[in-house]
Amino acid sequence: MLTLHKQLYWLPICALLFFNAAFAQSQEQKISVQSSEPALTIYNQNFFVAREKLSLDLHSGVNYVEFAGMTSHLEPDSVILRDLTGRPLQILEQSYRNDPISQELLLSFYEGKTINFLIQRQDRSETVHGKVIRSGYIPGAGAGQPLIEVDGVLRFGLPGQPLFPALTGDSILKPTLSWQLETNSAGKSDAEISYVSGGMSWQADYNLVVSGGPKDGPKKGQVDSLDMVGWITMHNQSGKTFENARIKLLAGDVNKIEQSRADGRMYAAAAMARERDEMAPVVREKSFDEFHLYTLERPATLRDQETKQVEFVRSTSVQSQRLYVYDGAQTAQYGYYSMEQAREDQNYGTQSNPKIWVMQEFKNSAANHLGIALPKGRLRFYRRDTDGHLEFVGENSIDHTPKDETIRVFTGNSFDLRGERKRTNIRVDSAHHWIDESFEIKIRNHKKEPVDVRVVEHLYRWSNWKLTEQSHESKKKDAQTVEFPVTVAPDGEQVITYTVHYSW
Repeated sequence: MLTLHKQLYWLPICALLFFNAAFAQSQEQKISVQSSEPALTIYNQNFFVAREKLSLDLHSGVNYVEFAGMTSHLEPDSVILRDLTGRPLQILEQSYRNDPISQELLLSFYEGKTINFLIQRQDRSETVHGKVIRSGYIPGAGAGQPLIEVDGVLRFGLPGQPLFPALTGDSILKPTLSWQLETNSAGKSDAEISYVSGGMSWQADYNLVVSGGPKDGPKKGQVDSLDMVGWITMHNQSGKTFENARIKLLAGDVNKIEQSRADGRMYAAAAMARERDEMAPVVREKSFDEFHLYTLERPATLRDQETKQVEFVRSTSVQSQRLYVYDGAQTAQYGYYSMEQAREDQNYGTQSNPKIWVMQEFKNSAANHLGIALPKGRLRFYRRDTDGHLEFVGENSIDHTPKDETIRVFTGNSFDLRGERKRTNIRVDSAHHWIDESFEIKIRNHKKEPVDVRVVEHLYRWSNWKLTEQSHESKKKDAQTVEFPVTVAPDGEQVITYTVHYSW
Protein backbone atom coordinates (compact mmCIF):
# COMPACT_ATOMS: atom_id res chain seq x y z
CA MET A 1 0.00 0.00 0.00
CA LEU A 2 1.27 3.43 -0.91
CA THR A 3 1.56 6.07 1.72
CA LEU A 4 -0.44 9.25 1.34
CA HIS A 5 2.44 11.40 0.10
CA LYS A 6 3.40 8.69 -2.43
CA GLN A 7 -0.19 8.57 -3.71
CA LEU A 8 -0.15 12.35 -4.20
CA TYR A 9 3.18 12.02 -6.00
CA TRP A 10 1.85 9.41 -8.45
CA LEU A 11 -1.38 11.24 -9.36
CA PRO A 12 0.26 13.88 -11.62
CA ILE A 13 2.38 11.18 -13.27
CA CYS A 14 -0.71 9.08 -14.00
CA ALA A 15 -2.49 12.10 -15.37
CA LEU A 16 0.49 12.90 -17.59
CA LEU A 17 0.63 9.33 -18.87
CA PHE A 18 -3.09 9.43 -19.61
CA PHE A 19 -2.69 12.73 -21.49
CA ASN A 20 0.22 11.39 -23.53
CA ALA A 21 -1.76 8.28 -24.40
CA ALA A 22 -4.76 10.38 -25.44
CA PHE A 23 -2.53 12.68 -27.48
CA ALA A 24 -0.86 9.73 -29.16
CA GLN A 25 -4.25 8.24 -29.94
CA SER A 26 -5.44 11.52 -31.45
CA GLN A 27 -2.26 11.67 -33.52
CA GLU A 28 -2.87 8.12 -34.75
CA GLN A 29 -6.41 9.05 -35.71
CA LYS A 30 -5.33 12.00 -37.83
CA ILE A 31 -6.46 11.34 -41.41
CA SER A 32 -4.77 12.79 -44.48
CA VAL A 33 -7.02 12.99 -47.53
CA GLN A 34 -6.31 13.54 -51.22
CA SER A 35 -8.57 15.20 -53.74
CA SER A 36 -9.69 14.02 -57.17
CA GLU A 37 -11.96 15.05 -60.04
CA PRO A 38 -11.42 18.82 -59.68
CA ALA A 39 -13.92 21.14 -61.33
CA LEU A 40 -13.18 24.85 -61.69
CA THR A 41 -15.24 27.89 -62.56
CA ILE A 42 -12.82 30.72 -63.32
CA TYR A 43 -13.95 34.34 -63.28
CA ASN A 44 -12.19 37.12 -65.17
CA GLN A 45 -11.81 39.03 -61.89
CA ASN A 46 -8.83 37.06 -60.48
CA PHE A 47 -10.72 34.47 -58.48
CA PHE A 48 -12.29 31.06 -59.03
CA VAL A 49 -14.60 28.49 -57.48
CA ALA A 50 -13.21 24.95 -57.06
CA ARG A 51 -15.04 21.69 -56.40
CA GLU A 52 -13.06 18.55 -55.52
CA LYS A 53 -13.91 15.00 -54.41
CA LEU A 54 -12.49 13.56 -51.15
CA SER A 55 -12.57 10.03 -49.75
CA LEU A 56 -13.24 9.97 -46.00
CA ASP A 57 -12.76 6.95 -43.75
CA LEU A 58 -14.14 8.10 -40.40
CA HIS A 59 -14.79 6.41 -37.07
CA SER A 60 -17.67 7.28 -34.80
CA GLY A 61 -16.90 10.36 -32.73
CA VAL A 62 -14.35 13.10 -33.37
CA ASN A 63 -11.94 12.70 -36.32
CA TYR A 64 -8.89 14.78 -37.16
CA VAL A 65 -8.65 15.28 -40.94
CA GLU A 66 -5.96 17.13 -42.92
CA PHE A 67 -6.24 18.23 -46.54
CA ALA A 68 -2.75 19.23 -47.69
CA GLY A 69 -2.26 20.97 -51.00
CA MET A 70 -4.79 23.80 -50.74
CA THR A 71 -4.39 27.01 -52.69
CA SER A 72 -2.31 29.89 -51.35
CA HIS A 73 -5.19 32.37 -51.71
CA LEU A 74 -8.08 30.44 -50.18
CA GLU A 75 -10.99 32.32 -48.64
CA PRO A 76 -11.40 30.00 -45.63
CA ASP A 77 -14.90 31.16 -44.77
CA SER A 78 -16.09 30.10 -48.23
CA VAL A 79 -15.36 26.40 -47.65
CA ILE A 80 -18.29 23.99 -47.96
CA LEU A 81 -17.66 20.35 -46.99
CA ARG A 82 -20.46 17.82 -47.41
CA ASP A 83 -20.77 14.05 -47.39
CA LEU A 84 -22.19 12.88 -50.73
CA THR A 85 -23.90 9.86 -49.09
CA GLY A 86 -25.89 12.05 -46.76
CA ARG A 87 -24.02 10.90 -43.66
CA PRO A 88 -24.39 13.49 -40.86
CA LEU A 89 -21.13 15.40 -40.58
CA GLN A 90 -20.42 18.25 -38.20
CA ILE A 91 -17.35 20.46 -38.47
CA LEU A 92 -16.31 21.26 -34.90
CA GLU A 93 -13.26 23.22 -35.96
CA GLN A 94 -11.56 24.26 -39.19
CA SER A 95 -8.01 25.60 -39.51
CA TYR A 96 -6.18 26.95 -42.56
CA ARG A 97 -2.42 27.25 -42.55
CA ASN A 98 -0.57 29.00 -45.35
CA ASP A 99 2.97 28.93 -44.00
CA PRO A 100 4.62 26.02 -45.84
CA ILE A 101 8.19 25.38 -44.84
CA SER A 102 10.89 27.51 -46.46
CA GLN A 103 14.50 28.29 -45.69
CA GLU A 104 13.55 31.61 -44.12
CA LEU A 105 10.76 30.12 -41.97
CA LEU A 106 12.91 27.19 -40.87
CA LEU A 107 15.72 29.58 -39.97
CA SER A 108 13.32 31.42 -37.66
CA PHE A 109 12.71 28.17 -35.74
CA TYR A 110 16.40 28.08 -34.86
CA GLU A 111 16.82 31.65 -33.59
CA GLY A 112 19.15 31.61 -30.59
CA LYS A 113 20.58 28.23 -31.62
CA THR A 114 23.76 27.19 -33.43
CA ILE A 115 23.55 25.30 -36.72
CA ASN A 116 25.98 24.37 -39.47
CA PHE A 117 26.48 26.32 -42.69
CA LEU A 118 28.01 24.76 -45.81
CA ILE A 119 30.54 26.96 -47.62
CA GLN A 120 31.78 26.10 -51.11
CA ARG A 121 35.33 27.30 -51.80
CA GLN A 122 36.29 26.52 -55.40
CA ASP A 123 36.81 22.73 -55.48
CA ARG A 124 36.28 22.01 -51.78
CA SER A 125 33.53 22.40 -49.23
CA GLU A 126 33.74 23.21 -45.54
CA THR A 127 31.30 23.59 -42.68
CA VAL A 128 31.22 26.42 -40.15
CA HIS A 129 29.13 26.84 -37.02
CA GLY A 130 26.90 29.89 -36.81
CA LYS A 131 24.47 31.10 -34.16
CA VAL A 132 21.22 32.46 -35.57
CA ILE A 133 20.81 35.78 -33.77
CA ARG A 134 18.02 36.96 -36.09
CA SER A 135 16.49 35.00 -38.95
CA GLY A 136 15.06 38.02 -40.75
CA TYR A 137 11.81 36.15 -41.41
CA ILE A 138 8.71 38.37 -41.35
CA PRO A 139 5.40 36.45 -41.50
CA GLY A 140 3.37 37.46 -44.52
CA ALA A 141 6.10 39.75 -45.82
CA GLY A 142 8.88 37.38 -46.85
CA ALA A 143 12.48 37.56 -45.64
CA GLY A 144 14.49 40.42 -44.23
CA GLN A 145 18.20 40.51 -43.50
CA PRO A 146 19.41 37.72 -41.15
CA LEU A 147 22.05 38.27 -38.45
CA ILE A 148 24.45 35.36 -37.80
CA GLU A 149 27.28 35.07 -35.26
CA VAL A 150 30.36 33.17 -36.52
CA ASP A 151 33.48 32.83 -34.31
CA GLY A 152 32.23 35.61 -32.04
CA VAL A 153 31.73 38.03 -34.94
CA LEU A 154 28.31 39.25 -36.09
CA ARG A 155 27.60 39.35 -39.79
CA PHE A 156 24.60 40.37 -41.83
CA GLY A 157 23.61 37.68 -44.26
CA LEU A 158 24.15 33.95 -44.28
CA PRO A 159 27.75 32.67 -44.24
CA GLY A 160 26.71 29.73 -46.43
CA GLN A 161 23.95 27.25 -47.12
CA PRO A 162 22.20 26.49 -43.81
CA LEU A 163 22.09 22.81 -42.80
CA PHE A 164 19.11 22.23 -40.54
CA PRO A 165 19.11 19.24 -38.15
CA ALA A 166 15.47 18.32 -38.82
CA LEU A 167 12.00 19.65 -39.51
CA THR A 168 9.95 20.67 -36.53
CA GLY A 169 6.83 18.68 -35.73
CA ASP A 170 4.64 21.67 -36.57
CA SER A 171 6.00 22.13 -40.08
CA ILE A 172 3.87 21.79 -43.22
CA LEU A 173 5.07 21.41 -46.78
CA LYS A 174 1.98 22.82 -48.51
CA PRO A 175 -0.92 25.09 -47.53
CA THR A 176 -3.14 22.86 -45.42
CA LEU A 177 -6.78 22.80 -44.40
CA SER A 178 -7.57 20.73 -41.29
CA TRP A 179 -10.83 19.81 -39.60
CA GLN A 180 -12.16 18.27 -36.46
CA LEU A 181 -15.13 16.30 -37.79
CA GLU A 182 -17.72 14.58 -35.70
CA THR A 183 -20.03 11.85 -36.97
CA ASN A 184 -22.08 9.05 -35.43
CA SER A 185 -21.77 6.88 -38.54
CA ALA A 186 -18.42 5.17 -39.09
CA GLY A 187 -17.11 3.98 -42.44
CA LYS A 188 -15.86 5.08 -45.83
CA SER A 189 -17.70 7.58 -48.01
CA ASP A 190 -17.14 10.16 -50.72
CA ALA A 191 -17.26 13.81 -49.80
CA GLU A 192 -17.05 17.06 -51.75
CA ILE A 193 -15.29 20.29 -50.89
CA SER A 194 -16.16 23.57 -52.59
CA TYR A 195 -14.36 26.85 -51.99
CA VAL A 196 -13.54 30.28 -53.40
CA SER A 197 -9.92 31.25 -53.95
CA GLY A 198 -7.96 34.05 -55.54
CA GLY A 199 -4.98 33.68 -57.81
CA MET A 200 -6.61 32.50 -61.03
CA SER A 201 -7.97 34.51 -63.94
CA TRP A 202 -8.70 34.28 -67.64
CA GLN A 203 -8.96 36.61 -70.58
CA ALA A 204 -10.07 36.50 -74.19
CA ASP A 205 -7.87 37.52 -77.12
CA TYR A 206 -8.95 37.78 -80.74
CA ASN A 207 -6.70 37.68 -83.80
CA LEU A 208 -8.31 39.07 -86.94
CA VAL A 209 -6.79 38.85 -90.41
CA VAL A 210 -8.15 41.61 -92.64
CA SER A 211 -8.51 41.25 -96.38
CA GLY A 212 -10.26 43.42 -98.96
CA GLY A 213 -13.97 42.95 -99.51
CA PRO A 214 -16.27 43.72 -102.42
CA LYS A 215 -14.72 45.91 -105.11
CA ASP A 216 -17.90 47.53 -106.32
CA GLY A 217 -20.60 49.73 -104.86
CA PRO A 218 -20.48 53.04 -103.01
CA LYS A 219 -18.27 51.57 -100.24
CA LYS A 220 -15.52 50.66 -102.70
CA GLY A 221 -12.28 49.91 -100.88
CA GLN A 222 -13.88 50.36 -97.45
CA VAL A 223 -15.53 46.98 -96.84
CA ASP A 224 -13.21 44.33 -95.42
CA SER A 225 -13.50 40.61 -94.81
CA LEU A 226 -12.22 39.35 -91.46
CA ASP A 227 -11.01 35.90 -90.44
CA MET A 228 -11.25 35.66 -86.65
CA VAL A 229 -9.62 33.27 -84.20
CA GLY A 230 -10.44 33.72 -80.53
CA TRP A 231 -8.24 32.41 -77.73
CA ILE A 232 -8.96 31.92 -74.05
CA THR A 233 -5.88 32.45 -71.89
CA MET A 234 -5.94 31.09 -68.33
CA HIS A 235 -3.43 32.15 -65.67
CA ASN A 236 -2.93 29.95 -62.60
CA GLN A 237 -1.13 31.69 -59.73
CA SER A 238 -3.13 30.00 -56.99
CA GLY A 239 -0.25 27.98 -55.54
CA LYS A 240 -1.86 24.68 -56.54
CA THR A 241 -1.87 22.39 -59.58
CA PHE A 242 -5.20 20.98 -60.75
CA GLU A 243 -4.86 17.70 -62.64
CA ASN A 244 -7.39 16.88 -65.38
CA ALA A 245 -9.81 19.53 -64.23
CA ARG A 246 -13.23 20.24 -65.68
CA ILE A 247 -13.07 23.95 -66.42
CA LYS A 248 -15.75 26.56 -66.93
CA LEU A 249 -15.12 30.24 -67.57
CA LEU A 250 -17.66 32.82 -66.50
CA ALA A 251 -17.85 36.11 -68.43
CA GLY A 252 -19.64 39.03 -66.88
CA ASP A 253 -19.34 41.59 -64.14
CA VAL A 254 -20.00 39.63 -60.95
CA ASN A 255 -20.23 41.73 -57.79
CA LYS A 256 -17.41 40.49 -55.57
CA ILE A 257 -16.67 41.92 -52.12
CA GLU A 258 -12.98 41.58 -51.35
CA GLN A 259 -12.03 39.44 -48.34
CA SER A 260 -15.53 38.14 -47.98
CA ARG A 261 -17.64 35.14 -48.80
CA ALA A 262 -18.85 34.83 -52.37
CA ASP A 263 -22.57 34.78 -52.94
CA GLY A 264 -24.68 31.79 -53.91
CA ARG A 265 -24.40 32.38 -57.63
CA MET A 266 -20.71 31.48 -57.51
CA TYR A 267 -21.48 28.14 -55.89
CA ALA A 268 -24.29 27.59 -58.37
CA ALA A 269 -21.80 28.22 -61.18
CA ALA A 270 -19.44 25.63 -59.72
CA ALA A 271 -22.23 23.11 -59.08
CA MET A 272 -23.65 23.18 -62.62
CA ALA A 273 -22.46 20.04 -64.49
CA ARG A 274 -22.80 19.17 -68.15
CA GLU A 275 -22.57 15.81 -69.89
CA ARG A 276 -19.57 15.18 -72.10
CA ASP A 277 -20.05 15.42 -75.84
CA GLU A 278 -17.03 14.17 -77.78
CA MET A 279 -18.19 15.77 -80.99
CA ALA A 280 -18.65 19.22 -79.39
CA PRO A 281 -16.30 22.14 -80.09
CA VAL A 282 -13.34 22.80 -77.82
CA VAL A 283 -15.34 25.42 -75.89
CA ARG A 284 -19.13 25.54 -75.55
CA GLU A 285 -20.94 28.75 -74.63
CA LYS A 286 -24.28 29.22 -72.89
CA SER A 287 -26.20 31.88 -71.01
CA PHE A 288 -26.19 31.50 -67.21
CA ASP A 289 -28.08 33.83 -64.88
CA GLU A 290 -26.95 37.35 -65.92
CA PHE A 291 -23.66 36.05 -67.29
CA HIS A 292 -22.26 33.65 -69.89
CA LEU A 293 -20.46 30.38 -69.22
CA TYR A 294 -17.83 28.90 -71.52
CA THR A 295 -17.21 25.19 -70.89
CA LEU A 296 -14.02 23.46 -72.01
CA GLU A 297 -15.20 20.16 -73.47
CA ARG A 298 -12.00 18.31 -72.60
CA PRO A 299 -10.36 18.12 -69.15
CA ALA A 300 -7.22 20.20 -68.83
CA THR A 301 -4.35 20.30 -66.34
CA LEU A 302 -3.62 23.73 -64.91
CA ARG A 303 -0.21 23.75 -63.22
CA ASP A 304 0.73 26.35 -60.67
CA GLN A 305 2.32 29.42 -62.30
CA GLU A 306 1.20 28.17 -65.72
CA THR A 307 -0.44 30.11 -68.55
CA LYS A 308 -2.58 27.92 -70.81
CA GLN A 309 -4.47 28.81 -73.98
CA VAL A 310 -7.32 27.13 -75.83
CA GLU A 311 -9.16 28.19 -78.96
CA PHE A 312 -12.84 29.01 -78.43
CA VAL A 313 -14.05 30.70 -81.62
CA ARG A 314 -13.05 30.51 -85.26
CA SER A 315 -14.90 32.30 -88.05
CA THR A 316 -14.20 33.37 -91.61
CA SER A 317 -15.63 35.94 -93.99
CA VAL A 318 -16.89 38.29 -91.29
CA GLN A 319 -17.92 41.46 -93.12
CA SER A 320 -16.47 44.60 -91.55
CA GLN A 321 -16.72 48.20 -92.63
CA ARG A 322 -13.61 50.32 -92.41
CA LEU A 323 -14.51 53.78 -91.16
CA TYR A 324 -12.58 57.02 -91.38
CA VAL A 325 -13.54 59.55 -88.73
CA TYR A 326 -12.24 63.11 -88.36
CA ASP A 327 -12.83 64.69 -84.95
CA GLY A 328 -10.77 67.81 -85.44
CA ALA A 329 -11.37 69.91 -82.32
CA GLN A 330 -8.81 69.54 -79.55
CA THR A 331 -10.58 70.30 -76.28
CA ALA A 332 -9.10 67.89 -73.76
CA GLN A 333 -6.33 70.27 -72.67
CA TYR A 334 -8.77 72.90 -71.38
CA GLY A 335 -10.23 70.75 -68.59
CA TYR A 336 -13.44 72.75 -68.25
CA TYR A 337 -16.09 71.25 -66.03
CA SER A 338 -19.08 73.29 -67.23
CA MET A 339 -20.55 74.51 -70.50
CA GLU A 340 -20.58 78.06 -69.17
CA GLN A 341 -16.78 78.09 -68.97
CA ALA A 342 -16.58 76.83 -72.56
CA ARG A 343 -19.00 79.56 -73.65
CA GLU A 344 -17.03 82.35 -71.99
CA ASP A 345 -13.63 81.33 -73.42
CA GLN A 346 -13.61 82.40 -77.07
CA ASN A 347 -10.45 80.39 -77.80
CA TYR A 348 -12.00 77.14 -76.63
CA GLY A 349 -12.01 74.50 -79.39
CA THR A 350 -9.89 76.44 -81.87
CA GLN A 351 -6.89 74.05 -81.71
CA SER A 352 -6.90 71.61 -84.62
CA ASN A 353 -6.07 67.90 -84.69
CA PRO A 354 -4.83 66.76 -88.14
CA LYS A 355 -5.23 63.00 -87.53
CA ILE A 356 -8.03 60.99 -89.12
CA TRP A 357 -9.00 57.86 -87.23
CA VAL A 358 -9.25 54.40 -88.79
CA MET A 359 -11.96 52.19 -87.25
CA GLN A 360 -13.34 48.73 -87.90
CA GLU A 361 -17.05 48.10 -87.44
CA PHE A 362 -18.79 44.72 -87.70
CA LYS A 363 -21.93 43.11 -86.35
CA ASN A 364 -21.76 40.13 -84.01
CA SER A 365 -24.58 38.23 -85.72
CA ALA A 366 -25.14 34.76 -87.13
CA ALA A 367 -25.75 36.27 -90.55
CA ASN A 368 -22.23 37.73 -90.30
CA HIS A 369 -20.71 34.33 -89.35
CA LEU A 370 -20.51 35.15 -85.63
CA GLY A 371 -23.54 35.47 -83.33
CA ILE A 372 -22.09 34.25 -80.01
CA ALA A 373 -21.51 36.14 -76.77
CA LEU A 374 -17.97 37.51 -76.97
CA PRO A 375 -16.22 38.05 -73.61
CA LYS A 376 -14.22 41.21 -73.15
CA GLY A 377 -10.68 41.08 -74.45
CA ARG A 378 -8.15 42.43 -76.91
CA LEU A 379 -8.60 42.47 -80.69
CA ARG A 380 -5.43 42.36 -82.78
CA PHE A 381 -5.74 43.16 -86.47
CA TYR A 382 -3.39 41.81 -89.14
CA ARG A 383 -3.31 42.40 -92.89
CA ARG A 384 -1.53 40.27 -95.47
CA ASP A 385 1.09 42.09 -97.54
CA THR A 386 1.64 41.49 -101.26
CA ASP A 387 4.47 39.08 -100.39
CA GLY A 388 2.03 36.99 -98.35
CA HIS A 389 3.36 37.99 -94.93
CA LEU A 390 1.00 39.06 -92.18
CA GLU A 391 1.64 42.53 -90.80
CA PHE A 392 0.22 43.93 -87.56
CA VAL A 393 -2.01 46.95 -88.27
CA GLY A 394 -3.51 47.84 -84.89
CA GLU A 395 -5.29 46.61 -81.80
CA ASN A 396 -7.91 47.62 -79.28
CA SER A 397 -10.14 46.05 -76.65
CA ILE A 398 -13.84 45.32 -76.42
CA ASP A 399 -16.18 44.91 -73.45
CA HIS A 400 -18.49 41.91 -73.04
CA THR A 401 -20.54 41.92 -76.24
CA PRO A 402 -23.83 40.02 -76.61
CA LYS A 403 -24.85 38.56 -79.95
CA ASP A 404 -26.44 40.89 -82.52
CA GLU A 405 -24.57 43.90 -81.13
CA THR A 406 -22.26 46.04 -83.27
CA ILE A 407 -18.55 46.24 -82.47
CA ARG A 408 -16.65 49.38 -83.41
CA VAL A 409 -12.96 49.77 -82.47
CA PHE A 410 -10.24 52.31 -83.21
CA THR A 411 -7.18 50.72 -84.83
CA GLY A 412 -4.93 53.71 -85.60
CA ASN A 413 -4.57 56.91 -87.61
CA SER A 414 -4.54 57.06 -91.41
CA PHE A 415 -1.23 57.95 -93.07
CA ASP A 416 -2.70 59.19 -96.37
CA LEU A 417 -5.67 61.14 -95.04
CA ARG A 418 -5.31 64.54 -93.45
CA GLY A 419 -7.66 66.92 -91.74
CA GLU A 420 -7.50 70.65 -91.11
CA ARG A 421 -9.95 72.65 -89.02
CA LYS A 422 -10.02 76.38 -88.35
CA ARG A 423 -12.47 78.96 -87.09
CA THR A 424 -13.22 81.62 -89.69
CA ASN A 425 -15.48 83.95 -87.72
CA ILE A 426 -17.00 84.57 -84.29
CA ARG A 427 -19.54 87.18 -83.15
CA VAL A 428 -20.54 87.59 -79.53
CA ASP A 429 -23.46 89.64 -78.20
CA SER A 430 -23.44 89.15 -74.45
CA ALA A 431 -26.18 91.71 -73.92
CA HIS A 432 -28.61 89.72 -76.07
CA HIS A 433 -27.16 86.36 -75.09
CA TRP A 434 -26.03 84.88 -78.38
CA ILE A 435 -22.88 83.76 -80.22
CA ASP A 436 -22.34 83.04 -83.93
CA GLU A 437 -19.34 80.89 -84.76
CA SER A 438 -18.14 79.74 -88.20
CA PHE A 439 -15.68 76.97 -89.12
CA GLU A 440 -13.92 75.63 -92.19
CA ILE A 441 -12.84 71.97 -92.32
CA LYS A 442 -10.65 70.48 -95.05
CA ILE A 443 -10.24 66.74 -95.69
CA ARG A 444 -7.42 65.76 -98.07
CA ASN A 445 -7.11 62.28 -99.60
CA HIS A 446 -3.72 61.13 -100.91
CA LYS A 447 -4.89 57.60 -101.67
CA LYS A 448 -5.46 56.15 -105.14
CA GLU A 449 -9.11 55.40 -104.39
CA PRO A 450 -12.00 57.47 -103.04
CA VAL A 451 -12.77 57.32 -99.32
CA ASP A 452 -15.77 58.15 -97.19
CA VAL A 453 -14.99 60.24 -94.12
CA ARG A 454 -17.27 61.07 -91.23
CA VAL A 455 -16.49 64.58 -89.98
CA VAL A 456 -17.62 64.92 -86.35
CA GLU A 457 -18.26 68.34 -84.80
CA HIS A 458 -19.11 68.99 -81.14
CA LEU A 459 -21.31 72.03 -80.51
CA TYR A 460 -19.91 72.72 -77.08
CA ARG A 461 -20.71 76.39 -76.45
CA TRP A 462 -24.23 75.92 -75.14
CA SER A 463 -27.18 73.55 -75.14
CA ASN A 464 -29.31 75.85 -77.34
CA TRP A 465 -27.88 75.88 -80.88
CA LYS A 466 -28.89 75.94 -84.52
CA LEU A 467 -26.91 75.51 -87.75
CA THR A 468 -27.72 78.62 -89.76
CA GLU A 469 -25.38 77.75 -92.67
CA GLN A 470 -23.78 74.47 -93.82
CA SER A 471 -22.09 73.50 -97.07
CA HIS A 472 -22.89 69.79 -96.66
CA GLU A 473 -25.87 68.06 -95.16
CA SER A 474 -25.29 67.08 -91.52
CA LYS A 475 -26.68 64.37 -89.26
CA LYS A 476 -27.51 65.08 -85.63
CA LYS A 477 -25.96 62.30 -83.51
CA ASP A 478 -26.89 63.56 -80.03
CA ALA A 479 -27.79 66.76 -78.19
CA GLN A 480 -24.44 68.42 -78.98
CA THR A 481 -22.88 66.43 -81.82
CA VAL A 482 -23.34 66.59 -85.59
CA GLU A 483 -21.69 64.55 -88.32
CA PHE A 484 -20.91 65.54 -91.91
CA PRO A 485 -20.44 62.46 -94.16
CA VAL A 486 -18.31 63.30 -97.21
CA THR A 487 -16.67 61.37 -100.03
CA VAL A 488 -13.19 62.52 -101.01
CA ALA A 489 -11.87 61.72 -104.48
CA PRO A 490 -8.37 60.24 -105.05
CA ASP A 491 -5.76 62.96 -104.52
CA GLY A 492 -8.70 65.27 -103.82
CA GLU A 493 -10.00 67.58 -101.13
CA GLN A 494 -13.37 68.31 -99.57
CA VAL A 495 -14.07 71.60 -97.81
CA ILE A 496 -16.87 71.77 -95.24
CA THR A 497 -18.11 75.07 -93.85
CA TYR A 498 -20.82 75.78 -91.33
CA THR A 499 -22.09 78.48 -88.95
CA VAL A 500 -23.73 77.71 -85.62
CA HIS A 501 -25.89 80.13 -83.65
CA TYR A 502 -25.91 79.74 -79.82
CA SER A 503 -28.43 81.43 -77.54
CA TRP A 504 -28.99 81.40 -73.79
